[in-house]
Amino acid sequence: MRFDLIDHAMAVTGAIIRVLVYSILTLPAILVVMSSFTNGETMSFPPTGFSLRWYRAAFENDLFMTALWTSTYLAVLVAIIALAIGFSAAFAINRFSFRGKAFLQGLAFSPLIVPAVVLGIGLLQLFAWLDLTQTIYPLLLGHLVLAIPYVVRTILASLTLHDQQLEQAAMNLRATPLRVIRRITLPLILPGLLSAAIFAFVTSFGNVTVSAFLTYGGRVTLPVQIFAYLDTSSDPLVAAVSSLMIVVTMVVILAIERLIGTERLA
Repeated sequence: MRFDLIDHAMAVTGAIIRVLVYSILTLPAILVVMSSFTNGETMSFPPTGFSLRWYRAAFENDLFMTALWTSTYLAVLVAIIALAIGFSAAFAINRFSFRGKAFLQGLAFSPLIVPAVVLGIGLLQLFAWLDLTQTIYPLLLGHLVLAIPYVVRTILASLTLHDQQLEQAAMNLRATPLRVIRRITLPLILPGLLSAAIFAFVTSFGNVTVSAFLTYGGRVTLPVQIFAYLDTSSDPLVAAVSSLMIVVTMVVILAIERLIGTERLA
C-alpha cells in the first residue's frame, strides 16, 4: 500500500511537471497567434476585437512573402542534404572501426559548441574571399553546419537501437551491402530519418544569427526579415507573419505524424 501511494504521488508529480513544461513552451506561441487577430494598430493581449486584416497585409507584403519562400526553400534543401551527409557519417561511426573515428564523431558535434556569431563571421569571411557572398551557398552551408549535429545524433541513436539480425541474414543470403542498406536498414530506421529531417528543417527555418550574416542578393530569411521589421515598427503584422512561421512548422510535423505516427517518431 505504501509503495502504491509513492508510485501514485510520483505519477501525479510527473504529470504536473509535464503540464508546466508544455505550458511554458507553448504559451509564447499562443500569445503571438492570439495577438495576430487584433483589429487594433499595435500588438496587445488580449486583442482588441477580431480581424484578419493583418494576415491579409502579410500576404500582400512582398518582403515577407519572398522571405517566407526563401526560408522554406532553404530549409527543405538543408533537410535533404543534411540527411544524406548525416546518415553517411552516422552509419560509418556506428558500423565501422577505423583510425580517426573519434575525430569524425567530435567533428560532427563540434558546431554545437561554436557560437553562432563566430560561425557566421567566419563563413562570411570565407565566402567573401571566394567571391561567393551573392549566392545561396554561404547561407546553405551555414545552416547545414548547424543542422548536421542534430541529424547525426538522431540517426546514430536509431542505428544503435535497431536490431541488426535482419541485415546479417540478408548478407548471409548474398545481398550486396547497398541493397541491404536500401531494402532493410533505411526502412527500419525511417522514423529516425524523418525525425532528423524535422530537426534539420526547424533548425534552418528558425535560424536568425547565422542568417543575418549570410544574406545574399538582397534576399533574407523570414526570421531575419521579422527581426529587421521590429526595429522600425510594432504593429500586429509581425505577429501575423510569426503565426505563419508557426503554421509552416506545424504542417511539417503533422505531415510526418500522419505518415508514421507520433509514437514511432518518438
